Formats: sequence, C-alpha cells, structure tokens
Amino acid sequence: MIDPASRPGTPAQVQLGDDGRLRHFIDIEGLPKALLTEILDTADSFRGVQEAQVKKVPLLRGKTVANLFFENSTRTRATFELAAKRLSADVLNLDIKTSSTAKGETLLDTLQNLEAMQADAFVVRHSDSGAAHFIASQVTPRVAIINAGDGRHAHPTQAMLDMLTIRRHKGDFSRLRVAIVGDILHSRVARSQILALNTLGAAEVRVVAPRTLLPVDVEALGCRVFTRLSEGLAGADVVIALRLQKERMDGALLPSESEFYRHYGLTRDSLAWAHPEAIVMHPGPINRGVEIESAVADGPRSVILDQVTNGIAVRMAVLSMAVSGQTREREQRRQETQ
Repeated sequence: MIDPASRPGTPAQVQLGDDGRLRHFIDIEGLPKALLTEILDTADSFRGVQEAQVKKVPLLRGKTVANLFFENSTRTRATFELAAKRLSADVLNLDIKTSSTAKGETLLDTLQNLEAMQADAFVVRHSDSGAAHFIASQVTPRVAIINAGDGRHAHPTQAMLDMLTIRRHKGDFSRLRVAIVGDILHSRVARSQILALNTLGAAEVRVVAPRTLLPVDVEALGCRVFTRLSEGLAGADVVIALRLQKERMDGALLPSESEFYRHYGLTRDSLAWAHPEAIVMHPGPINRGVEIESAVADGPRSVILDQVTNGIAVRMAVLSMAVSGQTREREQRRQETQ
C-alpha cells in the first residue's frame, strides 16, 4: 500500500508547473476549469489527426513513453500506446508480471532504471490509491507522470474522454443533468467524472445506486444521491452506466447480479425515464445483462464507441501537454543556471 504521508503537496501543486501549465496528470481535483477546457480543446484538434490518412504528428518525436501497468487493462493500455505512437513517441510497454518487480525488485528501483533509460513519461496504472501521486514525488523532475487509474481513487483521462464525448454531443455543460448509475463505491471513474463535471459547470450531477454501493458522504463531491433508478434518471440528459467491480468488493454487497439488473439495469424501459434525447455512456468493459441491456449499449442513443475514439485524442492531448510542460521547465532551469 502507498503511504499517503509520502505524497507531498496537493494534487494541483504536484500537477502544475510554476507557469500553471500541466506537468503531471494525476487527478482532476484542484485543476482549474481553464486547464480542463484546454485539454478538451487540444483533444478536439487531435480528432482530425485520427481521421487523416497518415495518423501521426511529430510533437513527441525523440521522446520515450513508458507504460507501467501494475493492473490488467486492455482498452486503456491500447489507447495510451496508440496515443503515444500517433505523437511519434517511442513506446516501452513494461510487462509487470515478468518484470524485475515480480522478482523482488522494489518499485523505486524499477523507476530509477527506467529514468536511466531516459524515459520522458510514465503512464501508470496501479491497484493502490495514490500510487501515481507517490511516483510523481519520487521520480526526477524531467519525467511526466500520467495516471491511468489508481485503486478506487482516480482515473482522470477516462473522465476527460467522457467530458469530450459529452461536449461533442451536447455542447454547453451548464444546462446538463448527468446521471451516473451503478457501482459508485468502488469506481475511480465515478469520482473523477463528478469532479470534472462540477469543474466544467454541469447543471446537476447525480449518482444512482443501492445504498450498499454508495460511498459515505459522496454528496461532498458535489452530487445528488438517488437510490431509485426512476428518480435518478428523470429528465437526465446524459446517462453513464458503471460496471459492478466484483474484484474490489469485500463481502456480499448485493443479493445477486440479476437482482441488481432488475432494479438498476439500464434497459430500453428504464431509459424512457431520461430525456428523450439523452445519450448513453459506459467506460467499459461492458457487462451485458448486468448493468446494461444490449439493445441500449448498441442502440441509437449509445455513444460508447465514440468514447473509445475520444480516448485516443484525450490521451494524445494529455501526453503532449505534460511532456511539453516538463521540457519548458527543464529549459527554464537551464537558463537560470547559466
């Protein structure tokens, strides 16, 4: 477990350089609306790259991005790898299960060896909350740290690709009522989504779940809590379904998956409670017949595959901004010492 006492500074202090620009991307908390908007605008500009015949730009040519996934992932890892390659970076995928950490090497020793290889960014996914923050406090200042999900704490790039998807389909956040449905208790995505939606000025953020899957004092994040699906979806403009994270559950929090689906599953019938033009989202992986009906996941209101496409653009934006931020700071320090 990562020791919180070893993580100096607030998330905003750790993530931002002296010029207020991005140098790490660890958490949504504390980041200003202007910076989140800049990430979205930059990602929007990269959408054109993905639609071009040659899907590459030279922004990170000569840079090295190391993917450090201490937790299994398919979608997130693949989109980060594609994002780095489309920025023309060299990509190193570290297989943790066969790496030296599996043979007894400490995390810090692994990081120092990667630093010695002159890596410019670490994309980190870890089962411990606070892992990315800890790593950012330990590595040399020239390495940008991107959080690809840490424990139950945060998944900031997932939240931002969701925000890009919402903005592209709905425009202004200030009129939107967003309902997040499912396993809120174990979801790092939900926490990051709530913070991002509030920072970007959403009219109302709702969480909908049985009481056993709601964190204590979740309202403090800036959301309304509903335990009845009909009330939580009423008039919602955006509906985000979350999967049941059984791998993180301790004890029997639900009678059964079928019981959860009966009361909280997103189906054609339950979606009728939302606004007629509501869009449906899911961060994946989808469990069909558990949290969402196939007819909804594949239906005309679903923008789930758009989320995947937008994930590449957002991760290109974050990587380019953070690595550029580190380069600017390094150049500034060099000039100051001359």
